Amino acid sequence: MDEKPKSIWKKPFTGWRGLLLGWLILMVALMIILLISLRVAWSGDEWRFFGVIGIALTIICLLAIGIRWLCCWRNFKKFLFGLACFATLIALFYAEEDWRGWHAWNQFKHAWEAKGEHSDFASVIPPPVPDDQNFALAPIWVESIKAVLGPKRSRSWFGDKYAENGRTNFTDRLDLNLWRNNGWNDSPTNGGWASGTITDLKPWQAYYRAPAQTNRYSPIVTNEFPIALQPQSPAEDVLLALSKYDSAIEELREASHLPYSRFPLGYNSENPAMILLPHLAALKRSALVLQLRAIAELQNGQSEKALDDMKLMLRLTDSVRAEPFLISQLVRIAILQITLQPIYEGLASHQCSKEQLVALAAELAKPDFLADCQNVQKSEIFYSAQEANYLRRHREYDTQFAQANFSYPIDARFMFTIYRYMPGGWFYQSALKHGRTQMEYLPAVNHDAKIISPTLIRQADAAANSAVSFFDPLDTLRKMFGAEFLFMGNFLKNIAYAQASVDLARTAIALERYRLAHGEFPEALDALAPQFIAQVPHDVIGGGPLKYRRTTDGQFVLYSVGWNETDDGGVGAFTKSKTPSPDISHGDWVWRYPAN
Repeated sequence: MDEKPKSIWKKPFTGWRGLLLGWLILMVALMIILLISLRVAWSGDEWRFFGVIGIALTIICLLAIGIRWLCCWRNFKKFLFGLACFATLIALFYAEEDWRGWHAWNQFKHAWEAKGEHSDFASVIPPPVPDDQNFALAPIWVESIKAVLGPKRSRSWFGDKYAENGRTNFTDRLDLNLWRNNGWNDSPTNGGWASGTITDLKPWQAYYRAPAQTNRYSPIVTNEFPIALQPQSPAEDVLLALSKYDSAIEELREASHLPYSRFPLGYNSENPAMILLPHLAALKRSALVLQLRAIAELQNGQSEKALDDMKLMLRLTDSVRAEPFLISQLVRIAILQITLQPIYEGLASHQCSKEQLVALAAELAKPDFLADCQNVQKSEIFYSAQEANYLRRHREYDTQFAQANFSYPIDARFMFTIYRYMPGGWFYQSALKHGRTQMEYLPAVNHDAKIISPTLIRQADAAANSAVSFFDPLDTLRKMFGAEFLFMGNFLKNIAYAQASVDLARTAIALERYRLAHGEFPEALDALAPQFIAQVPHDVIGGGPLKYRRTTDGQFVLYSVGWNETDDGGVGAFTKSKTPSPDISHGDWVWRYPAN
């Protein structure tokens, strides 16, 4: 009988077979190295070239080895059966992972709903308000947004009700800038209440009076701000320079009397990450101009005008209070810190009357950052879920970002390929992981007692960092766009600092009212209530009393123990830079005036 032909797999891999097998092993090793390189440092087109060559040669080797084996009908049937089994396993794997992710996410939602909470992003969207009572729909805001976004994008922002009717030449009257168009690098800086410094207006006077040097391709031009023929006092020259914005500020002030503020953001957008927030930059620019203007008014003896500007700044702070986005609240906190500087300087120079102090204290009693952050904490859970759901249904990320003119790291292309083909259930798992991560932060903030625990937040940060995954699309997107500053732990630290700053300012106002009545500051804070303040605020860090002592020069030191939860004796910490700023992670949070 003729012997059956030996299987190719039983023949020794020598000669051309050994050569092909060695080449195949080499190509597989190179492909593994290539994939690792793509993840770490894909620096140019040469990697793509070698990748294509390696893949092509590997396919050729596989075909060369397998084509002879497949020529046998029996082996070919085995191959088809194995291929069908493999495809079935892949389909079962995707079905199981899709169901597992969907089921786990819905269990999380139902558990959240069982506590009486809503479970979707729509639940944290601020309700509509009447247009004619809406600060955010005042004509100056409508025209500013249309000028920034342009006719096409502003139509989708405002809706058909605010269509342009063919008009395209809108002017941004809220394009208020302290600096010239050639940049702010050579501009002066203001004082800082956290560092106990007062603003020197002489550098600002010199800045506005000096002609602007543009660049090497342009001649010297006008300084872009009105100036007097002869120098006046620094405060008068600064007020004259900023007078170019008087009409816009007065229109903004008139609109600020409207009772509501709800910017018409695209809350119904399928992709929440694409919700536009162009109003935030205008709010902050306006606050910076108002800050310098109020400081100049104080130094010019116009305390009543300064108070009006401070009130307007606080209205700008409040205008985005209901927005459920971390970035909106961070801008709100920045505007508050801008506002506190003229308040600090007015108290330090004893320029405010009793009536002005009472009015200012009433405005500062309104913000409650710890209560407001509760809505943002909840919104982050379902904002992330909505974003993950969008990414699950629209996986052409590279195309989307290219159309939106977004740049991203080269190694993100490798991740985009994985996300395009991974099971849909993994997106639900991503939403679940982020939801559970956000839940870790909830016990750290006691909204009723107005206490925040840095220790619990640090523990939640550690849990969040350990949960970061290579295969999590939401983690990758945050890293891509450098959005680490939006992480909840950092956000809550800024919330605590904002609330502590307001509490220190309110207490400082009560201390100034006591000084006006008694000629000196009190020995202890207990003397302030209830005549000068209904109740002295406690320290938001830990809930203990604010630290206070009188100094030998007749002033005082008032402070919170700060994020490190340690009493450093009223000594703050600052960054080491050209213009040091408060390092709120270390040292105390201090309110004290310059030495006489």
